[in-house]
Formats: sequence, C-alpha cells, structure tokens
Amino acid sequence: MNGIAADGVLRAAPGDPQRQEAFLAAPTDQAHAANLMSLPGGDLGCVWFGGTQEGLSDINVWFARLGSAGAWSKPVALSADPARSEQNPILFRTPAGELWLLYTAQHAGNQDTAQVRLRVSIDNGYSWDAPRTLVPAADTGGVFVRQPPVVLGTGRWVLPVFRCVRPSSGSWRGDHDTSAVLVSDDRGSTWQHHEVPSSTGCVHMNILALADSTLLALFRRRQADSIHASWSADGVRWSEPRPTELPNNNSSIQATVLRDGRLALVYNASSARDATARRTSLYDEISDEGLVDRSEAVEQPPGTAFWGAPRAPITLALSADHGQSWYPRRNLETGDGYCLTNNSRDGLNRELSYPSITQGADGALHIAYTYFRRAIKYVRVLPDWAGW
Repeated sequence: MNGIAADGVLRAAPGDPQRQEAFLAAPTDQAHAANLMSLPGGDLGCVWFGGTQEGLSDINVWFARLGSAGAWSKPVALSADPARSEQNPILFRTPAGELWLLYTAQHAGNQDTAQVRLRVSIDNGYSWDAPRTLVPAADTGGVFVRQPPVVLGTGRWVLPVFRCVRPSSGSWRGDHDTSAVLVSDDRGSTWQHHEVPSSTGCVHMNILALADSTLLALFRRRQADSIHASWSADGVRWSEPRPTELPNNNSSIQATVLRDGRLALVYNASSARDATARRTSLYDEISDEGLVDRSEAVEQPPGTAFWGAPRAPITLALSADHGQSWYPRRNLETGDGYCLTNNSRDGLNRELSYPSITQGADGALHIAYTYFRRAIKYVRVLPDWAGW
C-alpha cells in the first residue's frame, strides 16, 4: 500500500522515539472503524470492518490481536452475511468473563434497516458462537452501535445506541438520527430503551464513568459543527446534549478514562467550516445493486447532515477537569482528510478517522484509526507524549 508495510509489525516511528506504530494487515480493499480492547493475559484485540466498500454486502467484521511478539496476528473474519453490510464492531468483556462482539448489519446504504448482532466467545476470542440479533430494526428505522457498553458500580449495563430514523421520503442520509441507551439490570438478558432528550444529530454516544461517580457522554454530530456532551447520574436519565469547545466533522470520536482520573480523547480537529465541498450522503456511490457511477446520480438538495468535511488531522487531547476543557492537544497525524469519496480500491480516499483509544496495564495509550480507508493504523505512545 503505497510503500507502507501493512504487515502488523510494531516499529518505532521515524524521528519520534516515544512512539511505536504498525499497520494491521488488510486482506480487503477497504478497512474502517477499528475498536480496541485489552484482553486477558496482556493481549490487545482489534476489530474493524472490511470489504470492497462500505454498504456493500461483502463488508464483514475482522479481528486481530497484538501479543508479546510485537506483531498483530493475521486477521480473521468474524461475520459473513452475503445479504448485508456488517459494520461498526465493538468488543465488550462482561463481568462474568465472556467476550462479546457487537456489530451492525444493514441492506446496502440503508442504515435505517440496520440491526445489532451479537457473537460471544468464552475463550478470549479464539472461537465464537453463532451470530444472533440483539436489537432488531424497527418500522421507524434502524439501530446502530459504535461505542462499547459500560458496566456501572451498581452492576447495571448501559449500551449506547443511535437510531437511524427512516425519512418520510427518499433514502436515509442521517438528518434525523437520535441517540438512546439500552439499559440492563440482569446482565444483558433483557434491555430497556431510554431516549437521550433533544439529541437529534448527536450520534456515536461515548459514555465515560468519571471519578466523581457521574457519567459523561460525548457525541459525534451530524451537523459537523462541534463535539457535544451530556451528563447522567444513573445511566438512564441524560441531560440534553450541549456543544463543547472541540470541533466535529460528522465523524467518529472516542475517549477513555485514565487511571489518574484524567480523560484522553482522539478526534478530528475539523468541522464543516473546513470543508471545500460536501457530498449528498455517505452512500452516494452505491445503490441496492452495488457500486454506481456517481456522476449519473440524481442530485439531492443538501440535508441537515453534513457529509464531506475533512477527516483530518487526527488529534489526541487530554482533560483534567472532567471534560470541561481539553489541554494539551497534539496531532497524531496530519493530512488533507479528503473524504468526498469512500473509494479505497483506487486509493481516492485520504481520511484519518474513526479512532479508538484505551490505556494498557503499563499505562501506555493504545490508539487505532482508519488510514485512507485502506488499513487500520495502530499507535502506542507513552503517557507524557501529548505534553503532560
């Protein structure tokens, strides 16, 4: 891939001795939407989706692990539905020790048909049970995940989801999407649905359990203006999302709580203000039948959701005041972030996006993100790398 060693081997970054990085081997044209999780024994797991292009039925979930040998394992496919595009995988370890894989499954570019599926492993991801539907689509639209569930001190499980609302006419474009939480008080056997009030446009809800026992949620915004935030005391009732000081470009973010109580966030420091053009929707290059010539597509009027704002730079920010302010900030990687196309096969997309972050047992930050939709890039940095 343009001279990049996508072999999974961890190497020191040129000119930066405090940073190590690797490109996970990508067996498909497209690789996108990584999520990381620490596994028992010190391994690190990573899931993402890959295939020809997002929305096509050959998009499946992939999994690799990083062990003590210093290289990511050969990826293995964990889904293979020939009729649906399977996306946005997340890993979750239950208090009982099971490893859950949650992901979405939709028809073509119609996120309003998406359902959430589940596979379970009892041997740390070496084998998995059969897929089953955890949350079905509804008559009003689909349901999506991006961020992992949170287990509260009370034992309650809280799974953030967003509703891909079906428009009254035309195809889904994300204009009316809202956020909600699924709450379980019986270890995932049953779930209760609770809407986040006034959350239209706020998606990818990322819940953080703060040191003061309150819950903070950070959101991606369809309007590509700024990251939004909401608070809760119990995981059920949430405040209306409000804008933060950080920009958002209608692309995913992820944050984690560090052991010292501070927050670490990875995001794109850009918004619609940085856009030179916009696209009609995320899926304007595909139809129910497959890839299409976008030049022949019927032009749609702009919607509320803004697609096409640059997905770069990819930035690490820290907060010592529960998300009220975010300093210091340091770019992990820069570029023009061109994302007016999802075409990976011809190397047209140049986004740095969809980050995942977790802190390891040794205190290091493990970060993964989409690199040009061609590979998943992994970065390991020491705690003081951002300028603490």
